Amino acid sequence: MSKLPFKLGIHPINWVGEDVKEHGDTCTFEQIMNEIEALGLKGTEMGRKYPTDINLLKKELAARDIQLVSQWKSVFFSEPSRREAELEAYREHVLFLKEMGSNVISTAEIGGSLHWDPRRSANETEVARLDEAGWLSLAEGLNQAGAIAKEHGLKLTYHHHGGTVVERPEEIDRLMELTDPSLVYLLFDTGHAYYGGSDPLTVLKKHYDRIAYVHLKDIRQEVLDEARAEGVDFATCIRKGVFTVPGDGCLDFKPIFNELIQKGYSGWALLEGEQDPALHPAYDYAKRSLAFIEDLIKEG
Repeated sequence: MSKLPFKLGIHPINWVGEDVKEHGDTCTFEQIMNEIEALGLKGTEMGRKYPTDINLLKKELAARDIQLVSQWKSVFFSEPSRREAELEAYREHVLFLKEMGSNVISTAEIGGSLHWDPRRSANETEVARLDEAGWLSLAEGLNQAGAIAKEHGLKLTYHHHGGTVVERPEEIDRLMELTDPSLVYLLFDTGHAYYGGSDPLTVLKKHYDRIAYVHLKDIRQEVLDEARAEGVDFATCIRKGVFTVPGDGCLDFKPIFNELIQKGYSGWALLEGEQDPALHPAYDYAKRSLAFIEDLIKEG
């Protein structure tokens, strides 16, 4: 991958599900890290199987020459009464990632989500979209959290994400309009962009100046079509296998890679599959995806 100006890594979600806990639940952190090392990749995000003891985590990553790139941080800024506690938790998260040598923080609002907002009930079926007050509260909270990150030399990268209030093209646009460009950046995710109704290349071109982190994920169109017809929720889509690694789905990655290369993107880009590893072994799928990317680069 010598022709890539950016750093390529892989997310542990390929081995162990984060949103669907049964996926890969028996997998160990040693297996994940050993297979990342075997793939020749040098970056990973924090996963739920990784050691929580910071010294052990550092030791295990260093032994394999792997960098902790980031860790997901849910926020609940759309509800003003939660602001103070949320910002305190964000500061702790920033300090952990700073200690680990990370420079970006994967951040997403959970207010309104069916799966992560504790106010939602089991009989609800739709994301509760933000009203104007909710948007303004979210933007203000993100700016404040972004200032905390900046204070410690990190960047808040907002993860537009399926099943949340920042999922659709117009929601990504609104978030970028309302937040301070010097404090809030974008985590560009190819799979979540498409899942939310965007053309990933359009999002990449439109918001490139705000992008500080990238997730490379593919989509199985037939699974998405079936899920949409059935009206199922985000977690069910994952269980059905809507996501896979680049090269195994319907997305056209050639113009996406060309754009990243031409623009000189130099941050991290992590491969994500987010599928059942019992059916789609993480190492095998990642190896094939890396070969696919290598071919894309050679084609130019």
